[in-house]
Amino acid sequence: MRFIKVSFPENKTDAVIKAIEAADPIDWAVDQGYGKFEKAVEIVVAPGRGQKLVDSLQSTLGPGKDWRIVVLPVEATLPRVEDEPSKENNKTEKLIALREELYQGVVRNCQPNTDFFILTVLSAIVAAIGLHTSNVAVIIAAMVIAPLLGPILAFSLGSALGDIKLMLRASKTALAGFAVGFATAIVISQLMTIDMTSPELLDRSTLGLGIIVLALASGAAAALSLTSGLSSALVGVMVAVALLPPSVASALFAGAGEWKLAASSALLLALNVVCTLLSALIVFVWKGVRPRTWLAKRTAKRSVLINGIVWAALLGTLILLSTYLS
Repeated sequence: MRFIKVSFPENKTDAVIKAIEAADPIDWAVDQGYGKFEKAVEIVVAPGRGQKLVDSLQSTLGPGKDWRIVVLPVEATLPRVEDEPSKENNKTEKLIALREELYQGVVRNCQPNTDFFILTVLSAIVAAIGLHTSNVAVIIAAMVIAPLLGPILAFSLGSALGDIKLMLRASKTALAGFAVGFATAIVISQLMTIDMTSPELLDRSTLGLGIIVLALASGAAAALSLTSGLSSALVGVMVAVALLPPSVASALFAGAGEWKLAASSALLLALNVVCTLLSALIVFVWKGVRPRTWLAKRTAKRSVLINGIVWAALLGTLILLSTYLS
């Protein structure tokens, strides 16, 4: 369920009430506004019913800044609400988080701030040590702290919404993160002698169908975690499995002058990135994540088509290249 509070000018009261009644919420109440707002209404909606209401309210209130919509998750409510959505509702409205929640969530986790870079450096250090010593527990610890989930999901969501600014921001953050992690691993390779016979390290230069399946599953799980409320920490580890170790391994191999192995790890990283982005985009489209207005929907449709073709073509090219190098 969601608790939605809408503050707005008094002259739009009738239109707001009409939009609320059309959405058939669990309950709602109109009150005098607070602060600079003249009117306020508080609404409780069932799962899967919030997006249409929020979209309708935005269309009703218009482009001005004299209104505000606040959405909060409902942990519990009394008396208890028996939630039995109709079969028709299940077909047309999947139980996903609101578009605005998805957007703000990925933007918040896609900031190239100090914490992001510190976590990237630390995860690269821990991963390098784990690969060097072939210690699986240490490698897993590195994946737990790796902040790679945010920019990957942000780019896929931007692709689904046709939001070029979000895609550019996510690209810059992801590239900066990979660059910092790669540079950190290069420095480590110069400060210590890396064991080139480490099984965990050599595994990150091995290409195969299983790696592609893992990356596709990671991207799908990441998108589902955002839209369905699964544990982002767990799927963050899944994404890190596909992205962090091969990127660090490539840097360690390059630092040791093992250019063929470094190229194989880099190819593995590229495969994983493309698979993750493609599968996450597919999940967002399947879940019905799209913009509100007709014009934005048309832009998003074009974005999904272009990104889908590009990622699929890149995946095919990388698979052929990996087959040639194997």
